[in-house]
Formats: sequence, C-alpha cells, structure tokens
Amino acid sequence: MSAPFVRKGPLNLITDVAGIRVGNAEDHAGRTGVTVVLPDGRAVAGGDVRGGGPGTRETDALDPACLVDAVDAVVLSGGSSYGLDAASGAVSWLGARGRGFSLGASPRVSPVVPAAILFDLTNGGDKEWGEEPPYRALGRRACEAADRHFSLGNAGAGLGAVAGRLKGGLGSASAVTRDGLEVGALV
Repeated sequence: MSAPFVRKGPLNLITDVAGIRVGNAEDHAGRTGVTVVLPDGRAVAGGDVRGGGPGTRETDALDPACLVDAVDAVVLSGGSSYGLDAASGAVSWLGARGRGFSLGASPRVSPVVPAAILFDLTNGGDKEWGEEPPYRALGRRACEAADRHFSLGNAGAGLGAVAGRLKGGLGSASAVTRDGLEVGALV
C-alpha cells in the first residue's frame, strides 16, 4: 500500500512550513492577546477581507497590484480597534532588527505587517487601561516569543475569542504532500 498523497506535518502546526514561526503574548487580566506569524525572511502573502465590520491594517498591501511584494509578519489580535496597535509593536521590533521593505538609499527599512483583529471587549476581562492599551507591548512580546512550538486554544489572539456564548481559541494545522509541498493554517 502506498503512502497517502497528503499527510499532516510533524507538529501539525503552521510552523511545519519551513521558515515560519509563531509567537503568542497574553494579558490574562484583560482576557486578550496577540499572535504574530513571523517568517524568517520577507514572505509573499495574500489575503481576503470579508464581513460587515472588518478590523484590519495594511491588508491592502496584500493586493498583487501594489508596490509591496512581501510581508515581514502578520499580526492577529484581540482588542477590536485597540488591537490594531499590536502591529505597531511588531513593526518597531522588526525595524530595530533591520527587517523590512527597503526603498532606494534610505538607511531605514519599513516593515510591512498586515493585521486583523477580533472583538473581545465584552468578554469580562479588565479593559480599564486608560490611554495605554496593552497591544503595542503585546505585539513586541509576541515577536520575541516566536518559535516553531507555540500554544493553541486559550493563547495569543485566541485567549479572549468568543462567538456569542461559544468560547473560541487559536488553532493550527499543516499538511505535506508526497512531493514535499508544505501547507499550514492558523485560525
């Protein structure tokens, strides 16, 4: 009997795809968190934004007609509109390490970090952060934590995720074909 055409990867995580790491950071008191998908180098990415109230940042850069041809990270965050600031933390972290889009002779790079958020503001966590929401710091911490092994379920952006009365979370899977094609997903 021959091997199946598709099998799950060794970890059954998106990080089974060579060059991909994922980092999570949480604010347990606030019941919220951030997940960063961090490629080892710039990576080609695509996206499709749908729904009646999407919360995104730089997802237009994923359009193939745009100047940018690769991303430096992808951020998923709780916190609704506040959570979009997690991408600013990732941009700061990447820029400090010289990772980003370079144009011309400028010594400074501009990291490209598309982001999407989920609404977790009514999940019971402490959201009394005043003028300093935690998301920028969580974005940096998630970059620092990026690894091939990462937590699922109540972790990162999945910590405060709910759909109505149903608890959500962070999930991942991978598949590898017989001829070596690697595919990973993170939801």
